Amino acid sequence: MSQRSRVRQIVLQILFQEDLNSTDGFDWRKFLHDRLRGDPGLTGFGFQLLDGVRTRQGELDELIQAASINWRVGRMPPVDRNVLRLAAWEMCFGFTPPKVAIDEAINLARRFGGQNSPQFVNGVLDRLLRDRTAAAEQQPAAVHGGPD
Repeated sequence: MSQRSRVRQIVLQILFQEDLNSTDGFDWRKFLHDRLRGDPGLTGFGFQLLDGVRTRQGELDELIQAASINWRVGRMPPVDRNVLRLAAWEMCFGFTPPKVAIDEAINLARRFGGQNSPQFVNGVLDRLLRDRTAAAEQQPAAVHGGPD
């Protein structure tokens, strides 16, 4: 497992815990820092992921909801929901190439989710990527007023 994969695994565990239990007063940033033995590069990446998902959770849930067919985010298994949030943040707001984010998410789903989690996560993220790619391709025409 790569070091960045390990960071994603720890961040997923934190997001899962926060999603299911009240963790008021617990210092997750210190927990993450300690688990990564203070490595500045890994800790910085972990803080970026954790803070990014936390800050944009509502927006991420909307993106995931739009890419999910017949599934509400609140009804998804907690592991799948948080894997999707993490990967969606990396795809949409981070610096991770989308295909890498999807592969990492599938691996997390395989390790921590249910039997169908890898396929479900792959399907939702693939659709999210296609939707964002299609929107980006249409963006220049909308910005410039379309063809003359």
